[in-house]
Amino acid sequence: MTTTTDLRKVAERAQEELADATAAEALAWTAATFGDNFIVASNMQDAVLIDLAVKAKPDVDVLFLETGYHFAETIGTRDAVEVVYPSVRIVNAEAEQSVADQEAEFGLLNKTNPTQCCFLRKVVPLRNTLSRYDAWVTGVRRVDAPTRANTPIVQWDDRNGLVKINPIAPWTDDEFTGYIAEHGILENPLVSEGYLSIGCAPCTAKPLPGQDARSGRWAGLAKTECGLHG
Repeated sequence: MTTTTDLRKVAERAQEELADATAAEALAWTAATFGDNFIVASNMQDAVLIDLAVKAKPDVDVLFLETGYHFAETIGTRDAVEVVYPSVRIVNAEAEQSVADQEAEFGLLNKTNPTQCCFLRKVVPLRNTLSRYDAWVTGVRRVDAPTRANTPIVQWDDRNGLVKINPIAPWTDDEFTGYIAEHGILENPLVSEGYLSIGCAPCTAKPLPGQDARSGRWAGLAKTECGLHG
């Protein structure tokens, strides 16, 4: 692997050079720059990012945080991705404790301390998995929430110590849904039921009319992020 200092320089240079890059250009740069040393993250709400990534690297690694609390539809979407994109490799990142063991020790953390639950079942498994790569690709978009409004296409991820690429950061909702319609992209069935941002089942609700897509996550709490992106 490249040193952290070198990777940081790559990120800083690319943040400027790829500031206006298309998703295809950003992913082509990622594949050319990192080869097998990058991974694409997906929460299995849809396969938009995966579809874009395989056009740059057909055998790309796809990271799925298997928290143990997902909707059945999300697990079904993950399994369907392997059928639709047989060349990709799903990397299931799991917590050190099973759900049963965690609940036996701490109770229902998703109710009493969701931040700690996210840390144990998402942040730590993500960090452990990303430690094997030089870069990761995410589907973060600026329109998702106010906390993501300034997301660059390429940035240095200081928290995890690698380059972070957000190829669809500038996409509007119309561009996103248009891509799904035009290319017949696999989508989690919950989306058509009104779930616009899908996380773990105990902490995900349908957003109210007029609210941003992520307002259904940890509804009623001040919490807006699980700790993966901020």
